[in-house]
Amino acid sequence: MRDFERPGRSLAVGRHGMAATSHPTATLVALDILKAGGNAIDAAVAACAVQCVVEAGSTGVGGDCFALLSRAGATDIVAYNGSGRAPAAATGDWYRERGFTAIDRNSPHAVTVPGAVEAWARLVADHGRLTLAELLRPAIEIAREGYPVTPRVAHDLATQADLLRKDPTAAQTFLAEGASPAVGALQRQPALAETLQAIADGGVEAFYRGSVAQDMVERLRGLGGLHTLEDFAATAGEYVTPISTNYRDHTVYECPPNGQGIIALLILNILARFDIGGDPLGADNLHREIEATRLAYAARDRFLGDPRMAGIAADHLLSDALADDFAARIDLGRVIDPIAVPDAAEHKDTVYITVVDAERNAVSFINSIFTPYGSGLMSPRTGVLFHNRGQSFSLKKGHPNEIAPGKRPMHTIIPGMVAREGRVVMPFGVMGGQYQAMGHAHFLSKVLDFGLDLQSAMDLPRLFPLPGTKTVEMEARLRETVGPELTRRGFTVQPPNWAIGGAQAIWIDWERGVLLGGSDHRKDGCALAL
Repeated sequence: MRDFERPGRSLAVGRHGMAATSHPTATLVALDILKAGGNAIDAAVAACAVQCVVEAGSTGVGGDCFALLSRAGATDIVAYNGSGRAPAAATGDWYRERGFTAIDRNSPHAVTVPGAVEAWARLVADHGRLTLAELLRPAIEIAREGYPVTPRVAHDLATQADLLRKDPTAAQTFLAEGASPAVGALQRQPALAETLQAIADGGVEAFYRGSVAQDMVERLRGLGGLHTLEDFAATAGEYVTPISTNYRDHTVYECPPNGQGIIALLILNILARFDIGGDPLGADNLHREIEATRLAYAARDRFLGDPRMAGIAADHLLSDALADDFAARIDLGRVIDPIAVPDAAEHKDTVYITVVDAERNAVSFINSIFTPYGSGLMSPRTGVLFHNRGQSFSLKKGHPNEIAPGKRPMHTIIPGMVAREGRVVMPFGVMGGQYQAMGHAHFLSKVLDFGLDLQSAMDLPRLFPLPGTKTVEMEARLRETVGPELTRRGFTVQPPNWAIGGAQAIWIDWERGVLLGGSDHRKDGCALAL
C-alpha cells in the first residue's frame, strides 16, 4: 500500500485497456489508438513512433526492436527479434588488419542496419488491426508541428551535447545555437516527418530501398562505413521461440539470444536458491542480487552472441547445475573476487512500452538506439539518427560475439512477460542498457518475493554492479543505508552517472477484471488506463 505522506505515484487502475510508456505523449497516443479500434500491438507501435520523435535520445527509426505478444492472455507467446545486422563486408579480419581494437561510438562502424521499422511493419501486418499509415500519423504530425522538451529529455540532451555538436545535422536538429535546450523548448524534426510519411505511403520498402536508404548509405559510407544498399534491402527480422524459467510459482518469458534476456533468467535461477525475506533493501538481499548479477554477467560476456553464427549454450545457462554452482559461490561475508573482466561496451538508454487492450492482448515492446543519442550520426536528408549497437561486437577472433558479415550483436534490450496458472499476468520491461537483465530480476523479486505493487517496486532506490568489477553504482538512499555495510564486505560503492534505468509494467487481475499499471519516476512517462 502506498504511503501517501511520502512523494511518489499511485498505481494506474482501469478496466478497458492500459498503456505505460516513458513519455506522456506516447502514452496518450497509445490510448487514442485503442479508442480508435486498434489493439495492443497497434497502440505499442504508434506510441513507439511518437517516442522516436519526442524522446529521440532513447529510441528512433535508426534503431532496433524486440517484442513479446500474448493474444488474449494465452501463453503461446509470440516473440519477434527486430535487431539489425552488420554489413556484408564487416569481417573481424578487416578491423584487425586496420588496427581496430574496439569500435568507437561516434563511428560508422558502430552502426548496424536498423531493424526497428521492419519489425513494426511485420508485427502490425501480422497482428494489428489498423494500417501502419494510421499508426504513424500522430508521430508525423508531432515531428512537423513541434513538441516541447520534457525534463528527462532535456537532461539527456545536456549530457550528450558535445557528441551532437560533432554532426552538423544532429546539432541543428537537437541543439539551440549549439547549446542544449531548456525544459519546454520547442523542437521540430521536419526531415524525420518526411521519412515517416514516406514509410506511411510506401511501407517498409520506402525505408530500406530508394532515396531514404540511399541517403543513409551515403552518409555512412562517406564516413568510412562498409554499408551498402544491398545490406539495407536485405533487412529482415524473425519470429523466435521465447525462453523461460519458473520463479516463485510464476513463469517468466524472455526473448532468446542474441538478447540478454537469458541472463535475466539466470539471475532469477540463482536467487531462487535462497529463502528471501525481511527488508527488500536489506544488505543481505542486495548482496545476493549483486553477486548473482556479477556472476551472470560474466557468463553473458563470455558466451552470448548471435545464435545463428555462434554456438550459444542456452541449455547450460538455464541449467540447475549452473544456478547451483553460482549460488554456492555467494558468501554474504565478502565479495567474490575475481569475476571475469567483460568484453562489452557500456550503454544506458532505450524506451520500453507495454499495452494491454480490452481483449487482454498484451504487448511487451522495446525499441532502442543504444547509448543516449546513439552514435550521434544523422542522415542529413532523412533525419534518421543512427544507433551505435555495433559497439557491442567483440573484435576478438573466435569470440561468440565477434563481428561478422550479416551478424547481429549481443543485445541488451529485453522485453519480459510473466504468466501464472496458464495465463499471462504481466508484461513488463526495464530500460537502462546493461542494467536491464539485473533490472528484470530485481523488479520481479520485489513483486514476487516481497509482494510490492508495481509502482512501489519501481520507486525503490536501485543499484548496479559494473560488470567485471567490484564497483557498485548506488542511488543516494542506498548509499546512505547499506553503502557502509557493503563497503565493509569488499564492494566499492559509488554514485551512478545518472538515474539507473526506468521501468513500465501492467498487471492483469483476471479475477476482478482490472488492470494495474506502473511507470518509473526516473523517466518522463506515465501509465494511464481506459
